Amino acid sequence: MSGKPRLTYLNGRGRMEPIRWLLAAAGVEFEEVYLETKEQYDKLIKDGSLLFQQVPLVEIDGMKMVQTRAIMSYIAGKYNLYGKDLKERALIDMYVEGISDLMQMILMFPFSPPDAKEKNLESIKERATNRYFPVFEKVLKQHGQDFLVGNKFSWADVQLMEAILAVEEKVPAVLSGFPQLQVFKTKMSNMPTIKKFLQPGSPRKPPPDAHYVETVLKVRCHTSYVSRSVETLFPAVPEAGQKTFPKCKERAEGHRALTRMGCYTGCSQ
Repeated sequence: MSGKPRLTYLNGRGRMEPIRWLLAAAGVEFEEVYLETKEQYDKLIKDGSLLFQQVPLVEIDGMKMVQTRAIMSYIAGKYNLYGKDLKERALIDMYVEGISDLMQMILMFPFSPPDAKEKNLESIKERATNRYFPVFEKVLKQHGQDFLVGNKFSWADVQLMEAILAVEEKVPAVLSGFPQLQVFKTKMSNMPTIKKFLQPGSPRKPPPDAHYVETVLKVRCHTSYVSRSVETLFPAVPEAGQKTFPKCKERAEGHRALTRMGCYTGCSQ
């Protein structure tokens, strides 16, 4: 194997896409191996390459790393995208976690049943415009700087840029009420490494299509678990007077079941 990081996942976004974004933003070239059959996946488990029997898998610096958050923390630290001190790292972690919550909905959307897509799309729009994007609009406005943390390009900026473009694919006018984020998007788009990643022919993957969904289900996941997970990520609004605590417990149990199956956002955790 060459000295480049080697990424093993399906030929699609899923949990690997933010890792691709982070490596690309750091200017790091990488190789990819695509899983297309369950036999390939089972062989990785049998060979001991998947510590928790889940992808994504990133081979870097002599390690076989799994677990998306651990992989990205390592990459961010290695390439100086993780702040200058503990306080900045805490802010980056906080912003990344918030963005990840929104991205869960984006990543599971392709698995929505046809009759639920319109409702789930509305949920994405509502969460983006009322919960998540206002936070980053306020952060950028308050400190008046180009980047989210310490006025220096970081993992948090990369993650936010990915989320903005992902939501815009589904809700094109989503930034209409967020002037600071509009400026942020323009600046990020013109950074050399990100600009290169956004060009046709780059390792960036297109939005998931029917073939990708079919491959995910074939390689690792069971349709019933995916359907259940979509319901937990896009819950119906409780009726007046309905107790919400059982709903929250049910949702958490659904997430745990999906994680155990390795199906979260398409064969990943």
